[in-house]
Amino acid sequence: MPFNLQTCARPNILALQPYRCARDDYKDDGTNILLDANENAYGPGLALSHNGTKLASHSEEGIEIDLLGLNRYPDPHQHELKQLLCDLRNTHVHTSRDLSPENLFVGVGSDEAIDALLRAFCVPGRDKILTCPPTYGMYAVSAQVNDIGIVKVPLDTARDFQPQTEKINAALAADATIKLVYLCSPGNPTAHLVAKHCVQAILQHPSWNGVVVLDEAYIDFAPAGASLAEWVAEWPNLVVLQTLSKAFGLAGIRLGAAFASTEVAAVLNNLKAPYNISNPTSQLAIQALRPRSLAVMEAHRALIIGQRDRLVEQLPRIEGVGRFRGGRASNFLLVEMLDAAGRASNAVALAVYERLAEARGVVVRFRGREPGCEGCLRVTVGTEGEVTRFLREVGGVLGEVRGKGGVKGEKEEEKEEEANGVVA
Repeated sequence: MPFNLQTCARPNILALQPYRCARDDYKDDGTNILLDANENAYGPGLALSHNGTKLASHSEEGIEIDLLGLNRYPDPHQHELKQLLCDLRNTHVHTSRDLSPENLFVGVGSDEAIDALLRAFCVPGRDKILTCPPTYGMYAVSAQVNDIGIVKVPLDTARDFQPQTEKINAALAADATIKLVYLCSPGNPTAHLVAKHCVQAILQHPSWNGVVVLDEAYIDFAPAGASLAEWVAEWPNLVVLQTLSKAFGLAGIRLGAAFASTEVAAVLNNLKAPYNISNPTSQLAIQALRPRSLAVMEAHRALIIGQRDRLVEQLPRIEGVGRFRGGRASNFLLVEMLDAAGRASNAVALAVYERLAEARGVVVRFRGREPGCEGCLRVTVGTEGEVTRFLREVGGVLGEVRGKGGVKGEKEEEKEEEANGVVA
């Protein structure tokens, strides 16, 4: 056959490392507790019936899941859903202006918006994006898929993982092919909010013609008023990404949103597939944004924040646990594992990660290969029972690992790279 995959496919795609997600290593078999993917352990933020199998009937809200209508294509514009998202974010903390559905693109999770922005603004093989590691891995994955270069300006590890705006702006001034700057706030895996003045310093760059993309996937775990979504009404070069996967507990429906100027939102909506949001996804998202379900979400969020505070208080009491390297603005914490000499150790952290999952049924995430994250595990905040079990098991595992000295094996570096490569 004349077909040759190696010469037919795009070289950047052939070179792509496979996407490794949170369930690749340890499955949801009903016995593990999953504190690795920053999901909402308290369940979906929906007003459900007492047994959790059906949506509660609230006729005054007029929301039902229409299964008989599945033979029809879904609404391509999603005006009702977009209006509810606007209502949620029109806080008037950062502007007196109101967002409207024309300021929104909705997609299959935030990942569709990440990819759409690349396709809208970057020419393959020529243009670049700028990222600030440690950060969410899908920016780099999507860039490689689209044959887009990456310029990296690491976060300032000595200053609460804030962006180094002077270095970012210098890079933008020096290279006109950088079209997008991706910032994560709260950061993943750092859990720190990006300071508003840092975002503004890049937005008002005197010569750069590009877009700042602020990824706020975890914003509902941050203090009230932290979201800059409504600020897109003031800045035409700002895009704010959000999702229902985290605080809303709806990772399974895959619904994300990009808030942008009406002009940028129009570009994104023009290039998307016409029916990218399914009817069930849209209807569940609408239900989640109604008052009764918002109350459920807020109750779950309060429980998560309570357990987050508990981890902050109790984890440092365990011998072998070091500093919290990140912030407290999300539903996860970034924490050091120490060797017997009291130093942050990737060997110890990797061994704890593996033993917790394989011997104790507790799955967290190794992040020790990221800048400023030596010896760190990222721990999602679970339910009260899950946090109790995690605290018990991590203490036992740390004692075992540190007793053996945490010495690196022959293939330890390779194992660290593999464990750190999960995009979640």
